[in-house]
Amino acid sequence: MQTDKLKKIKLPWLYLSFLIVVLSVWTYHMVSTDSFYIFAKHGYAILTMIFGSFIAGSSPEGSAAIAYPVFTLLLKIPPAVARNFAFAIQSIGMTSASLLILNLKIKVEWNYIKYVTFGGIFGLIFGTYYIVPLISPPLAKLFFVSLWLSFGLVLWYENTKPKRTVFDKIQSFQRSDMARLLFFGLVGGMISSIFGTGINIFSFCLMTIYYRIDEKVAVPSSVIIMTLETILGFFLHAGVIKDFQSEAFEMWLACIPFVAFFAPLGSFVINKVPRKAVATFLYIILIVQFIGAMWVIKPNLMQLIMCLITLVGGLSTFVYLANVKNNRMVEE
Repeated sequence: MQTDKLKKIKLPWLYLSFLIVVLSVWTYHMVSTDSFYIFAKHGYAILTMIFGSFIAGSSPEGSAAIAYPVFTLLLKIPPAVARNFAFAIQSIGMTSASLLILNLKIKVEWNYIKYVTFGGIFGLIFGTYYIVPLISPPLAKLFFVSLWLSFGLVLWYENTKPKRTVFDKIQSFQRSDMARLLFFGLVGGMISSIFGTGINIFSFCLMTIYYRIDEKVAVPSSVIIMTLETILGFFLHAGVIKDFQSEAFEMWLACIPFVAFFAPLGSFVINKVPRKAVATFLYIILIVQFIGAMWVIKPNLMQLIMCLITLVGGLSTFVYLANVKNNRMVEE
């Protein structure tokens, strides 16, 4: 009886193999360079990423959505360091989460993953070279949290409807859908070039509002997208541009063993809870993120006006997306 139960248990070998390799290389480096002092030096980063990596694995928000504002606004770490750290640490945490998703055969939307990722490659490269140098970090963060709050409000409204039909995949996939996904990937990649995250939540908006994809399918799909995007971002800054700072490297080393566990834990937990609980969890993240940014940045009048314009513009856009799809479904 016990043997039969054990036979039914399938170990996530992809994830476990990756974990063993990562921790083996990490341990060898830490011992050979006697770098264990970084735990005390970067304790704040570890605490932030324990929570942030769980969020990354269980929601369309990358861990950078937690790390970036905490590091840049509370801890006064330069934005470039926070962004590079975000790409580096997500290359471990979100890869771990993605491998667990694939191992457990958690349902994902492959058309969403393919075309958004492809568009995101070009968006990330373009944004890294031509947009990042022009952006003010506080203004960018206010835009970021205001836009996602507007999305959360529209998603909440859609979920209050008595019968909100959701799907596991995009219905009647057409060339126009391919173009739409490529465009959202392109813009999302540009957003990710600034913060180290963004393509996941930006494309998630399209999937849940416009295509009505079940949050339990859209979330793991967005995790895989952000994994591929973050590996490219890490490679760009560490291998091509070579602007990966020593501070970012130390924080990365300190957090690796924690995110390699907590990010996949988030993916596992989110697969076990009801769809509406996933949506509620997302609302809470978006509201806390917005309030936190307001409290830390303390925006002036012009920045508040920009937040209001972004919020209204986002609400209008997402309501339009929801209604356009509703009308098309009625026609079909």
